[in-house]
Amino acid sequence: MAKKIQRSSGAAPTAPPAPRPAATASSGGPRRSSGRVARQLVTEFTIQLATLSEAGIPIVKALTILEGQTKAGPVKLVLQDLVEDVSSGTPLSESMAKHPKVFDRLYTSMVRAGEAGGVLDKVLLRQAIFMERAAEMRSKVVGAMIYPSVIVFVAIAVVSAVVVWIIPKFQDIFRSFKISLPGITQFLLDVSDFTVRYWYLVFGLPVLLALAHFALLARNQPYRYRVHKWMLKLPVFGGVLNRSLVGAFARTFGTLIQAGVPHLDALAIVRDASRNEVLMEGVESIRKTVREGEGIARPMGETGLFDDLVTNMVDVGEATGELDKMLMKVADAYEKQVERRINAMFKLIEPALLIVVAGFVGFIVVALFLPLMTIMSSVGGQ
Repeated sequence: MAKKIQRSSGAAPTAPPAPRPAATASSGGPRRSSGRVARQLVTEFTIQLATLSEAGIPIVKALTILEGQTKAGPVKLVLQDLVEDVSSGTPLSESMAKHPKVFDRLYTSMVRAGEAGGVLDKVLLRQAIFMERAAEMRSKVVGAMIYPSVIVFVAIAVVSAVVVWIIPKFQDIFRSFKISLPGITQFLLDVSDFTVRYWYLVFGLPVLLALAHFALLARNQPYRYRVHKWMLKLPVFGGVLNRSLVGAFARTFGTLIQAGVPHLDALAIVRDASRNEVLMEGVESIRKTVREGEGIARPMGETGLFDDLVTNMVDVGEATGELDKMLMKVADAYEKQVERRINAMFKLIEPALLIVVAGFVGFIVVALFLPLMTIMSSVGGQ
């Protein structure tokens, strides 16, 4: 990444950038991005902008360099807007705030703090590190889920094919011999018959329920809160989720404090950046208590989300004036715990799934084999 930036800055010699046409009335003002931009692209842009800014290149020229080397697409449109706005005297944070789908409130708040303190390059580097860590954690979780997901998908597909196409053929064979069927065989045949007759319910109802669930999650706050609270109480997974939330809170809050954002504003940003309703409620209760003049450690403990280790480290950080460093230590520790627990959890899930799949297959084999033995013995007796 750094080599790419150096080549770009070195390739922009003495000639100033070509003047841009001013936005006309017909164009409706500055161009605006119509959709979201991948987080990885935003992270790469942040690293490049931080590197150029740290090298002493003015922010307008740095943006112009990056816009010039970006291929046509949503990112280029956003960069064109930033260049136009900043060239006309608009602060970078204010220009970025016009693109909330690309630069969220956390991002723009850190940039605003960096502009106010004259340390924009350092703040951008912190933001890039923050985004890289978050992306790394997401990729580890997604990577760990791929293999179990494939097993579940293949198992459902195979069992569905057997139930819909294979078992009905055995049912015809059993009927032709007019034998008395064992209970498990009759149960399997009934399940197959129900699936064939009402396939739209068997396969369509779960899809409808999933769509309704996600729609309620997106639009209904009380439902979303109940689901999030229930997830935190799940065995094994609930503990991993809790540590993940604590790590994300500590990382975000600590990064904002390092950037110079006031505590109350930082807590409001952390609250709005969170996607978990339980954590949002907890952060809001912390913020209300801090606004009344109290410290952060005690209300954190009262939320039930943070254990004694976290609250004690925050208490020490407040007493020594190094709250940001303590929060970063908490984030590092909890992110490592989450990584270890995720790896351990999925190592247990994989054999458990194989056992479940083998159990289903074994049940089907036994249910079909028992009447076949009866048929073979009756044929052999004749």
